[in-house]
Amino acid sequence: MAEEKKEFKRSLSHFTDRITADGSSGWPVEAGRYRLVVSRACPWANRALIARRLLGLESAISLAVADPIQDERSWRFTLDPDGRDPVLGIRFLAEAYLAREPGYTGGVSVPAIVDVPSGRLVTNDYPNIPAELATEWAALHRAGAPDLYPRELRDEIDAIAEDIFRDVNNGVYVCGFTRDQAKYERAFTALFDRLDALSERLENRRYLVGDSITVADINLFVTLVRFDAVYHGHFKCNRNKLTEMPVLWAYARDLFQTPGFGDTIDFDHIKRHYYVVHHEINPSGIVPAGPVLTEWTTAHGRESLPGSPFGQGTPPPAPPEAERVPPLG
Repeated sequence: MAEEKKEFKRSLSHFTDRITADGSSGWPVEAGRYRLVVSRACPWANRALIARRLLGLESAISLAVADPIQDERSWRFTLDPDGRDPVLGIRFLAEAYLAREPGYTGGVSVPAIVDVPSGRLVTNDYPNIPAELATEWAALHRAGAPDLYPRELRDEIDAIAEDIFRDVNNGVYVCGFTRDQAKYERAFTALFDRLDALSERLENRRYLVGDSITVADINLFVTLVRFDAVYHGHFKCNRNKLTEMPVLWAYARDLFQTPGFGDTIDFDHIKRHYYVVHHEINPSGIVPAGPVLTEWTTAHGRESLPGSPFGQGTPPPAPPEAERVPPLG
């Protein structure tokens, strides 16, 4: 029997509760109550990490970092002493999912926000967490925090974010996981057509929407920063490397060198996760030695374009010592 050819389809978030400033959702914004669980390998979790850093929410929402290598029980806390998250006291993120919904058998994904007192998962609604942090958590933002989701620009941000999600963020996964040649080629074409359009958009403007960083830039950055290290070869997205697309490469370096972006990136976690966990794509489990990462710190020249990273705000301070990533090597 011929193998069935399936289109890659990203699962919708199963737990989409909101944490709201007024508490009307049943989950009120409250400093110290919630824990953000991430993998530094995961681009969807990286979005939440960047938003949390830029907005200065480190002291309001604690952070748990999972091992980049999953096992059959998914995300695990083997980076922590005794293999347990020191705040939640659990070995696997799945335990918080089960505390929320006993008998749950669906996927266990990051980012996840967990209610510390009860140990229950609140939300794994990865597309919306950054915007929620930017709006509902405003009372706890640091002084000088940027407005990542300006009310007057939301329609434009949402429209471009939808295009980026479909063709770029998710598009690289379709290229990597589909087993159908025609579907791969459609996704490949859509990916690079979108990257070409974004390059043209960014040629004379520093950021995607408006004159400062928004959630749209966060959404694009998390894929660009993984592109040459993973997606170009591992996912067969090989028309060009990022370093061969001058505008996007300069744009990505500009963001990487902006406090709150590059200081969330751990290339070791990224590479080991993709190349070790995806057995069907890389059965040898060999993790490539390249690319050269120090190029991320080279001059980008985009300071001359209109706009500034934080608008009328200020850069975030250095990350807490416990959350610092290894330097580029």
